[in-house]
Amino acid sequence: MAYQSIDELQTLLSQEVFGDRQDSKKAAGRALGTFIETIMFYLLRQWGENDSIAIERPLAEYGREEITHNVEFTLHPVLSVHSSFEIPKSTPTTARKIADKIQLPSTFDLTSNKVINKGIIQNACVIGSDEQSIVIAAPDQITSSGTTMHTYILDKHAYAMIECKRVGKEGDAKGPQTIEKAKQGAYVAKTTSSLQKVRNDQGGLDGIYYVNGEAFVGPYDQLLNEIIFNGEPQQLRNFTLSIGVVSNHGNWFTSGNQNKEMKVLAQSYDWLLFLTDDGLAEFIIELLRSPQPEYSVIHDAFIASYPPSDGRKANNSFTKKKMEQAAHFALDSYFAANLDRIENWFNVISPDGGTLQDLKRILVTLKNKDWRAIL
Repeated sequence: MAYQSIDELQTLLSQEVFGDRQDSKKAAGRALGTFIETIMFYLLRQWGENDSIAIERPLAEYGREEITHNVEFTLHPVLSVHSSFEIPKSTPTTARKIADKIQLPSTFDLTSNKVINKGIIQNACVIGSDEQSIVIAAPDQITSSGTTMHTYILDKHAYAMIECKRVGKEGDAKGPQTIEKAKQGAYVAKTTSSLQKVRNDQGGLDGIYYVNGEAFVGPYDQLLNEIIFNGEPQQLRNFTLSIGVVSNHGNWFTSGNQNKEMKVLAQSYDWLLFLTDDGLAEFIIELLRSPQPEYSVIHDAFIASYPPSDGRKANNSFTKKKMEQAAHFALDSYFAANLDRIENWFNVISPDGGTLQDLKRILVTLKNKDWRAIL
């Protein structure tokens, strides 16, 4: 790593980008959290989940649908995809314009979202929904006459959810909210899937799920694999794989040096990934501090999102949800060209012995289920 620690990079960002803020290091820390979410979004796109992703959608608790939790990303069954079409240059590109273009049935309630507005893309932009599904629009490329994009309809059921957790750190002091964030993540992971975790009298984890009121109990890992790879429709119908991503220079430690917070998360998520300091540092250095010319638009989008705090309103164009359009396509290019190296930015904390390739295979398996028959 070119710098001694992420803490050093956070300090540099606080000086170079947020130097005029009252608490510049805290502002830089919030930006680090944005980077983690951005990395996960563009990684999921490279894993073939680009037409399954929704951002910050409410995820219902199993058996209590009136209680929902917004999570960073959810992955949903694809019900249909409209082939690519072009929207002529126009600002903004509204949900209504796209709905008219694809002749979306009037049974869908349209949103007020703008897929592209003043050169900023809203990633995984929901343009409409009905009781069972959501309609999302995604740009494909910029042309001289406009933007080509496509739409896809997703079932509201999520077959996987991804949450990102990071807590700030000053010097050697642990962030005061570390355990609270761990407990929040653990609660959501444990309550949103039909396959539930139960601690047995040996300290291990059993799983329990119900079919027509009948309970089925067994070792959790065994039931998890059974449902994913051989599950019957009644087993998959309310199943949601939980994936946590943590990154923190000191608070969460590593796979070989877990503290209480990490252990809480590792026993709660089906998969827990740790984004290493080296990985986060490479992202910051290569794209935001010393980018190659083809990636300079990424740096520019980041800097433009944080103007001097002199009263000017920021037009944030560097988040998982909103990205300057040239930076969006440049990030796709960077992740495609460096995918193997980027995957090595992560450690798998749980399950024991799991690899990132195993997780990719699981997500592909879930994505390719015959969800129309299941749901």
